[in-house]
Amino acid sequence: MATGLKDKRVIITAAATGIGRVTAEMFLAAGAKVEVCDVDEAGLKGFRAKHPAVGVTVTDVADEPQLNRFLDAALANLGGLDVMINNAGIAGPTANVEDVKSEDWRRTLAVNLDATYMCCRRVVPVLKKNKSGAIINLSSAAGIHGFARRTPYASAKWGIIGLTKSLALELGPFGIRVNAICPGAVEGDRIERVIKAEAKASGRSEDEVRKNSVRYTAMKTFVTPQDIANMILFLCSNEGAHVSGQALPVDGYLYTLGD
Repeated sequence: MATGLKDKRVIITAAATGIGRVTAEMFLAAGAKVEVCDVDEAGLKGFRAKHPAVGVTVTDVADEPQLNRFLDAALANLGGLDVMINNAGIAGPTANVEDVKSEDWRRTLAVNLDATYMCCRRVVPVLKKNKSGAIINLSSAAGIHGFARRTPYASAKWGIIGLTKSLALELGPFGIRVNAICPGAVEGDRIERVIKAEAKASGRSEDEVRKNSVRYTAMKTFVTPQDIANMILFLCSNEGAHVSGQALPVDGYLYTLGD
């Protein structure tokens, strides 16, 4: 159950596909009002065709002026805010650390960590006025475990957990709860791209890398975007009213990322 979401005002980054889209659709089904952005223009058009009442904006979240324009418009359209979902993220390069280009490092942190910080900075004053609200930041299993050949991604996702826990302490007195979700390997196009890149970098077959992706999980399976969305809605609902400062894995109990 996830009650108390009707008429909640929700902003979600990177919601054209995958976890973001499923989360947006579940909030809409619960009666919430939603504004979304994504860099994927075609994906947003498809989303808007299915959900014409939702405000959609093509936005590169790493571009601060673009991001602020989206947030300003979304806050105006919603008439305020109750929930901020910082979902935007990229896989970044798959390479040994000495082969990671500086520009790839910076881009990965800009999308995965800087944009989350910038969104929080913009919306926190609005939530403080409400004396309530929820912020959900998407980290990763890589934010808990080390991740060979994915140093930019893992570094950003560890940073998200530090940001989350610090904001939970800072904003708790205002009735604002802040949590991070740490997905394991989520089925879909993105994990397939990651598998292909890792296979190329490590010299293994894609099938071997795919099997290894769930080898170190107790349940031996990928999770789904809906699994992640279910946890997000719970944390934003009446039932999650006193959960804050947590980094919550949704990964089938991943005990190491392996190699």
